Amino acid sequence: MTVPLSILDLAPISSGGGAGDALRNTIDLARRADELGYRRYWLAEHHFASGVASSAPAVLIALVAAATRRIRVGSGAVQLGHQTPLAVVEQFGLIDALHPGRIDLGLGRSGQRRAELKAAAPEEATKAVGRVVDGLLIPPPFNYSALIKVPELAFQASLLQQPGARTPDFAEQVDEIIAFLHGTYTSPDGLTAHAVPGEGADVELWVLGSSGGQSAQAAGERGLPFAANYHVSPSNVLEAVAAYREAFKPSGVLAEPYVVVSADVLVAADEAVAAELAKPYGLWVRSIRTGRGAIPYPTPEEADAHVWSEQDLALVADRLDTRFVGTPETVAGGLRVLQRVTGADELLVTTITHAHADRVRSFELLAGAWT
Repeated sequence: MTVPLSILDLAPISSGGGAGDALRNTIDLARRADELGYRRYWLAEHHFASGVASSAPAVLIALVAAATRRIRVGSGAVQLGHQTPLAVVEQFGLIDALHPGRIDLGLGRSGQRRAELKAAAPEEATKAVGRVVDGLLIPPPFNYSALIKVPELAFQASLLQQPGARTPDFAEQVDEIIAFLHGTYTSPDGLTAHAVPGEGADVELWVLGSSGGQSAQAAGERGLPFAANYHVSPSNVLEAVAAYREAFKPSGVLAEPYVVVSADVLVAADEAVAAELAKPYGLWVRSIRTGRGAIPYPTPEEADAHVWSEQDLALVADRLDTRFVGTPETVAGGLRVLQRVTGADELLVTTITHAHADRVRSFELLAGAWT
């Protein structure tokens, strides 16, 4: 049976454009996705990136929800290390008050994940080798050891929190969000607090994760749906899904595990056009993995002008190799392999092109082929 398709959007800023253009494009694409039958439209959270406008997902979710009728709208994901559970519940409760039953609250980790990567031994990634599992490429993990040492990243992280603030344990934050939504929040001293708006909000709570670590465990143990990340961390997707399912306990939300798996796609009418439109992707990923943050999305001509070194190619290889690019039939076939191997109940696709019309057309073609 064909599983539902949903969309993840970063509100990308193209070279030569600005944030206003990107946000108008996001609203336009969301309206089209609503018409095409996509199940969800999620907005990511990114900061300090000249090529991404989705720095405040709650604000953008409210705008998209107001511009659409049927499609669920949500976060992919709110980074809990940057704000308190109460603030998150109030924001999403406010949106839900105007758009009840259509809002997804996706939660992700931030500071804790960076600390784990910093503590990991660099040789762990270099020892791993890629493999193909039942037709799905699982590349070796990307080695973050150089990236996490970039001083600008630590500086930027410090700007996202109040001075001296400590990020609580992720699972504890999830529990606080659940308590505020249910109206059961109580302090260790027995004091109660109520989120208004927020308490009783009809939001769907999700956890997003890139590995089999705490995010997968927290989602499974609380019986929440889980989104596993193939488009950014393809090497860990099977581990993440397995850890979630192993930890899963039935809840009032779910009787069985529910998994969404993300994928990066680009669809065009023929292979040659798709390959041409896909050219800038590697240069864009390179900007992220060198610590610069996502640059404004280049044109194919700008991408052609870049001289690639072996080091550059190694930086982006796993992302390029696991992107689904081609005709509607080719991409749909690749996504069916991803769904079969991961056992996904739903797929979350993301597409970036320089021209907005090409991105809209990609989603149109994919929707037509996904039957």
